[in-house]
Amino acid sequence: MEIVIVGAIIMFVLIYNNTIDKDKFFADNQKYLEMLKEDDYQFLVYARYGEDVDVDQLYSKRITMGFIAFLFILVLSISNNNSVEIINAQFFLNLVLALAVAFGVFKLPYMQLKSYYKQHLQEIDIMLPYYLKSLEILIQHYTVPVAIGKSIGDAPEIFKPGLRRMIDRINSGDATVDPYMEFANNYPVRDSMRMMRLLYRLGIGSQERKQERLMMFSKTVSSLQNKARETKYKERLNHMESQTMVMLVCTGIGVMLVILISMMMMF
Repeated sequence: MEIVIVGAIIMFVLIYNNTIDKDKFFADNQKYLEMLKEDDYQFLVYARYGEDVDVDQLYSKRITMGFIAFLFILVLSISNNNSVEIINAQFFLNLVLALAVAFGVFKLPYMQLKSYYKQHLQEIDIMLPYYLKSLEILIQHYTVPVAIGKSIGDAPEIFKPGLRRMIDRINSGDATVDPYMEFANNYPVRDSMRMMRLLYRLGIGSQERKQERLMMFSKTVSSLQNKARETKYKERLNHMESQTMVMLVCTGIGVMLVILISMMMMF
């Protein structure tokens, strides 16, 4: 056990001082480490930080922090037992505890990204109709895939990862509705499924059918915009009501304090 403890401490110090090249370790074991990466991790990272961030670097930090947590908990739990018999009996439990904590530390950044994304779904719900309106204007002059590609530069940052994924699949030869449905699944807000189906239908059929479908698409987008305006208006109204309530409560408490102080001064 003493050898394990000393070895763990030495390993921690070597990693902390960059004596051991962890980048080489990740490169050599990338195939196995990639198995732990969540399917939507890259999408969530891009949605949170933009497309300029290095996803592999963030993922390697997760692995490193999980490994350090594993060593720390293992050393700590073993060093707290003075009896050799107790250490031998509890070593397996200590190992399980260290693995559980390491997995929790590894998963924490992903859960934070997931939480951030869910918190911004309402914002996405409001932004989507306005993006679709700008896309509708482009579709009048270009095919749907070309219009989507041209719209990415001016699209809201949170949409760009999904749009790039969609257009990459379309350009690679996927002529089915799947790229559009994947985008709708990534942004599961009001009517996103229906809008992506309408967008897919705009890209198929004759020019006459395109004009008919474009009119339907335009009407649906306008309806969504009205709903988005109503949502923003309700949010603004609720915010003003909450501020008014806080002001009234503070005013009431202030008046009560003034009356109470006046009564105390009278006595």
